[in-house]
Amino acid sequence: MRRAAVIVPFPFDEEGLDYRSAEMAQVELSPDITFDYKPLRAGVKHFLGRHDEMLIEFAIWEAGIAAAEEGYDAITVNTLSDSGVAELRAVLDIPVVSNGKASFLYALTLGTRFSVIVQTDPDYPQYTDAGLAFYKNLMKKFEVSQFCTSIELFEAKSNMRELFTGREDEVFPKMKVACENGLAKGADVIILGSTTLSQAGPYLSENLPVPVVNPGPLALKMVETVLGLGHSHSSIAHPKPAVIRTKMISAMLDAARDHQDADD
Repeated sequence: MRRAAVIVPFPFDEEGLDYRSAEMAQVELSPDITFDYKPLRAGVKHFLGRHDEMLIEFAIWEAGIAAAEEGYDAITVNTLSDSGVAELRAVLDIPVVSNGKASFLYALTLGTRFSVIVQTDPDYPQYTDAGLAFYKNLMKKFEVSQFCTSIELFEAKSNMRELFTGREDEVFPKMKVACENGLAKGADVIILGSTTLSQAGPYLSENLPVPVVNPGPLALKMVETVLGLGHSHSSIAHPKPAVIRTKMISAMLDAARDHQDADD
């Protein structure tokens, strides 16, 4: 039995991990691989800007190293941003599977142009423009900008419990409208812009005439594929650093955990 660690980019409790791991029910997974969802030891409650991403990347790196030391056979980072993926690939030999780049490239095997569906939080309107810039920069980094017809927004609180409360009646239809706006602009594939939105995948797939790429479940299947084929990332593309600062990062996370709630 092989094991894969799914690094969740927040310091969730068990209830939060249950919300994330529910995505496993959306795909048929091999009984020969177990997937364990692991939270960060410390981090931020929201992913709303470069400040948050910087803190998340340190914590993801530390969580990935810990998973490798525990003997996991593969790691995937449960965020479309691919935060920490390149950094982990630089120090680990086991496969580190992305959500983001894999989703964009997979979409292009299903169609020719895609639209990305992105949530905006009414409590944080100042981050809307920054969020749009983030996705545009992400697609530029992955060299897929020319295939994106639009980034479509829908409004919902980023609190996971509020996002999924009454999802069938309120949030999911909002997302469907956003998807239809993308299709009207020429998209023939939809990409969910966050793993937080994973629960909406089946609803949207049933109610739209095009494929809906759901990054979280897709990454689980990618883990199965790379393990089944015996592949891992290229050591030429991801050379190891001269010195791996595991103890330094671990000490930083120890201090961060002591102050986890101090700034909230």
